[in-house]
Amino acid sequence: MKVLVTGSAGFIGSSVALKLLERGDTVFGIDNHNDYYDPTLKEARLDRFINHKNYKHLRVSLEDKQEVIEYFDSHRPDRVINLAAQAGVRYSLENPYAYIDANIQGFINILEACRHFECKHLTYASSSSVYGGNTKLPFSEHDSVDHPVSLYAATKKANELMAHTYSHLYGLPTTGLRFFTVYGPWGRPDMALFLFTKAILERRPIDVYNHGEMTRDFTFIDDIVEGIIRVNDKTAISNKDFDSLNPDPGSSNAPFRVFNIGNSRPTPLMDYIDSIETSLGIEAEKNFLPLQSGDVPATSSDTSELEKWVGFRPNTSVEIGVQKFVDWYRDFYKV
Repeated sequence: MKVLVTGSAGFIGSSVALKLLERGDTVFGIDNHNDYYDPTLKEARLDRFINHKNYKHLRVSLEDKQEVIEYFDSHRPDRVINLAAQAGVRYSLENPYAYIDANIQGFINILEACRHFECKHLTYASSSSVYGGNTKLPFSEHDSVDHPVSLYAATKKANELMAHTYSHLYGLPTTGLRFFTVYGPWGRPDMALFLFTKAILERRPIDVYNHGEMTRDFTFIDDIVEGIIRVNDKTAISNKDFDSLNPDPGSSNAPFRVFNIGNSRPTPLMDYIDSIETSLGIEAEKNFLPLQSGDVPATSSDTSELEKWVGFRPNTSVEIGVQKFVDWYRDFYKV
């Protein structure tokens, strides 16, 4: 099939594009290569497949409506996987407008393009951050997500609402995937695993928030990619049992679905750090700090709905995933 992947030079997007190409799909990529983090890493990810005969690339921001429309018009993708976004909870406190531009304006341009060029299915990145102030664990798609604690989370919740609107008004099948702390080779330099690994190798202390009393549902990149592709292949349909008197937040009488995609084995932060230390063979010096604004102390995913839908649930252990990242990091940066 012909698949358009946005954020195709990003951590998740590049891995998805590569996997699609390997199985024989034609892939059209969009990425603006911004400098939120080191653009040379984005170029290196892209170098893995940019010259593939079934790949075409456009360097543009999703906010550029005309460029996006023309790209859709030229290539007419069968399906779209929207992974481009302004990521990061903490950065949203510093630069809120970047999130409105990329995550709201950019997403409406994707929705409009999908609508007008008869896309058969839109799969898009949501986030576990939409659960916000929820404290009932594990997080379930059947729970309300009306109390975000960061602007990033609010934009992801908005994406789900916008997608539902287009599913309802225009019959556009949409599926949102709530990612839980994705990590692994080619990862983002602003995330904990990358920051910790770099600092430990340079014999600098690492910042450990909430005094180490945090738990995360760390999910390995290969599992995320497998889930995305399986969901992309299975078009969202309406829930025939949807009860409008007791509406289920995770489905609809429109062709709309939302799924968690996480490892379902929440790991204490200190255990995660221990895995990094073991993989590096170096003990970290730790700087314990309070919980940061916009952050939450724990995340945990219920992925039973995803498993029922596509027959898959992430299963890579943190020990294996961290070792694979460390091996990649040492090789990529020649450490």
